[in-house]
Amino acid sequence: MSHMTRPTLALHLLGGWAQEFHLVRGNEMHLRVARPEVVSLAQMLRDEFQAELTLMVANDRRADQGRFEVVYLFACRRENWFAHVTVEVPADDATLVSLATYSYPASRFEREIFDMFGIVALDHPDPRPLVRHAFWPADYFPLRKDAVPPEAFDDDGTPFPFAPVTGEGVYEIPVGPVHAGIIEPGHFRFSVVGETILMMKERLYYTHKGTEKLFEGRAPLAGLALAERISGDTTVGHAMAYCEAIERLGGVSVPERGRYLRVVLLELERLYNHIADVGAICNDTGFAVAHAHCLRLRERVLRLNKRITGSRLLRDGVMPGGVQAHVRLPDDLGAELAAIRDDFDEVVEISLGTTMLLDRLVGTGCLDHQVAADHGALGYVGRASGIDHDVRRDHPFAAYGQLAVQVAVQTAGDVHARTLVRIAEAREAVRLITYILAIIPEGPLAAQLEPLPAYVPAFGMVEGWRGAIIHWVMADATGALSRVKIKDPSFVNWQPLALALQKNIVPDFPLCNKSFNQSYSGNDL
Repeated sequence: MSHMTRPTLALHLLGGWAQEFHLVRGNEMHLRVARPEVVSLAQMLRDEFQAELTLMVANDRRADQGRFEVVYLFACRRENWFAHVTVEVPADDATLVSLATYSYPASRFEREIFDMFGIVALDHPDPRPLVRHAFWPADYFPLRKDAVPPEAFDDDGTPFPFAPVTGEGVYEIPVGPVHAGIIEPGHFRFSVVGETILMMKERLYYTHKGTEKLFEGRAPLAGLALAERISGDTTVGHAMAYCEAIERLGGVSVPERGRYLRVVLLELERLYNHIADVGAICNDTGFAVAHAHCLRLRERVLRLNKRITGSRLLRDGVMPGGVQAHVRLPDDLGAELAAIRDDFDEVVEISLGTTMLLDRLVGTGCLDHQVAADHGALGYVGRASGIDHDVRRDHPFAAYGQLAVQVAVQTAGDVHARTLVRIAEAREAVRLITYILAIIPEGPLAAQLEPLPAYVPAFGMVEGWRGAIIHWVMADATGALSRVKIKDPSFVNWQPLALALQKNIVPDFPLCNKSFNQSYSGNDL
């Protein structure tokens, strides 16, 4: 087999594991395996191909198949192929072999799957609830098709079982879930000696909205508005991941102009968020003038967004099949972006040339490369810790395959490194849009959406501004959505924040937190 390419070798080996095997859409290997085989298969994919688990999806197929299913999606980091592994879970034996000790993302997915479906991961080392809070009835699993919401939710007052930290001089500082500003709720509990953080434990899902349940029964076009609202600052990222999944499922090819316009919209979203966060990081060191100027620049980008799509947050721009007919590129877009970039560069030069600010960034909130890799850290969080991965380059979507994306990577893993990656990505966003303005062809903006096949899976993967976003979809026999699973990068990046805080001082929590800037709403589906 030495003459085989690595993707061909993967095909050969994976076919040997499968009870059922299909090559789908050219680079997706879909296979069914027995439940006990998953651990060995995951180990082989990591050791032989550097393919990591990136998503787990539970699905209630009892109505049409008499069972549950769980899907494991493995992505090869530097070769553009995926292993889409399905295991059957009998309704009367709703259990899995746990991958939690092998993969931290699997640990979180398995806890979520129990809370939503009642499927137990056997021998899971941390069986505490992830999504459910104390007022959920023990037998209520909301993503089961026959789930009936209780008439009332009663909080029995049971505290969440946080892992205790004890020792001489150790005390706890609780923060939230209600915060002083307008941010969404999340509870943070610091175990501290003096001002040094020993451990930070977070409790989220106070904004759990039942988003995945809300997709059920919707027409594919009707699901778009919900996708756009998963996380307000990631309108395009989530909408595009959803549309990519629907298009792959329906076999729809987006016209060339539509693909380039999608890149423009996604990069504008990346630009305004990174500019705003660089300013906010500076503000948390007390350098408020940089924050004020970055807010001014963010406003300029938001006004550009409105001119292009009619929405400051770029809503109603992307649609299944391409982009909306009203999306237009202003004649002065290139000049305006160049002015914003030059203005931003001046703010950055002044800020990073200020010793008092730089001293707060360098060495603060360090996330070790191996820790980041073990926890599946995504986006600028991972890239600042030396993880050289970007979906735009490694699994191209929209028109990114024609654009030679320059991926910014740092190795220090501290607040300074995360800031540098953000600055580089903002500049790269302007470069990509400017290049597109010179080459974008004329032509149609969208293709017609075809009826979706029944009970066939597909997924879309997009590099949003925070990192990789995945939407996994399946339609029912009527063509309506039967299951939509969403993964926001914040799902795996919250725990790395807690680890980056260890041995830092309490006053540096806001600075570290802003350098990560995870989404509560994107996590709390």
